[in-house]
Amino acid sequence: MRYETLLALRYMRSRRSFGFVTLISVISVAGITTGVAALIIVLSVFNGFGSLVTSILVSFDPHVRIESVGRRPVEAYDTLLTLVGQREDVKGVSPFVAGKALVLAGNSMRVVTIKGVDVNTVSAVSGLQDKIVIGDMKLDDGRGGGILLGLNLADRLGVVVGDTLAIVSPSSVAPAVAQFGMPLIRRFHVKGMYESNNKDYDSFYAFVELKDAQSLFQTGGAIDGYEVRLASINRSEHLQGWVEDEFADRFRALTWHDLHRELYTVMQVERWAAYIIVSLIVAVASFNLLGSLTMTVIEKTRDIGILKAMGATDDSIARVFRSQGFFVGILGTTLGISIGLTVVWLQDVYHLFPLDPTVYIIAALPVEIRWYDIVVVAGAAIGLSVLASRSPARRAAGLVPVEAIRWE
Repeated sequence: MRYETLLALRYMRSRRSFGFVTLISVISVAGITTGVAALIIVLSVFNGFGSLVTSILVSFDPHVRIESVGRRPVEAYDTLLTLVGQREDVKGVSPFVAGKALVLAGNSMRVVTIKGVDVNTVSAVSGLQDKIVIGDMKLDDGRGGGILLGLNLADRLGVVVGDTLAIVSPSSVAPAVAQFGMPLIRRFHVKGMYESNNKDYDSFYAFVELKDAQSLFQTGGAIDGYEVRLASINRSEHLQGWVEDEFADRFRALTWHDLHRELYTVMQVERWAAYIIVSLIVAVASFNLLGSLTMTVIEKTRDIGILKAMGATDDSIARVFRSQGFFVGILGTTLGISIGLTVVWLQDVYHLFPLDPTVYIIAALPVEIRWYDIVVVAGAAIGLSVLASRSPARRAAGLVPVEAIRWE
């Protein structure tokens, strides 16, 4: 072991008395420990919420949605369907038609998104059928069009399974307003209700048979695109790139992340804001470390002068104090990671911070450890500690031996 390292360790642990310099060193270690532990816990909570949101969305949404750039006849999708279906990473493909329409039920009305799906294939790409809480998904039972409503939407419209509601087609509104014809109105029977735990869907989406949606929106045999579910969600961007390469400007592909880009952008901004704010704890601890090392240089002026008189170089003297800052960072980071991981484990197992299950869909704050976060936090904490030691190290290296031992 180099003598610079031995001296750095000795200066950290060997004190004649628990004085002011030692107190600042302890505060520095405690500050780094607190900051690192807080970062690990906060980032784990954000990871937990992010994974929870993703699981809720992906369990209901497809992994990739492929749309035409402008609505085309259904024949234009034949080649796309064949090529997509031949890929080994594709588990299911289903066509869809979607658009806004006005729903009327008694004295209630609401503008919602009507989505036409193929009931024979939609289960292969979406978790819609698994989310049905009342009724079933038999949208075509011979009695006419059936419709599946979100639980919140059904509550606001005041309808139950078996009720009939009317939907006004947006394609006929303009001619009706201009008095060139009557608005196109279709009646649907409520066949079931679903709950996706996503208010955007539960309050503003209704599902009907594909042919009923084509009739409602007067698209003939056209569809809006295909929804695709893959063997692994991690292949979504790969399929997106393949579609763009194969079909250029004819089709576009949206991954599950693209479908909810605004939500994920907000979550990412919140995550970075929390990271920066909590990192200030480590930054303050680094300033304490700078003061501690500066006081150590003053206290060890005689030792530095003797070392230089014995032949120690300026770089060796500087390395002593840089090593001390590094060891303080290592100690604080190790303790902080240990405490942070312990708290996260206790929360995951024993639910230290529970939530009201009647209000929230989870029983406790979700947490998830990602080793990438631990590496980044540890690197930042140790890096700040080393950076804080540079100024005291330069000061120690610049001491003149004669001046350092003159009064000794």
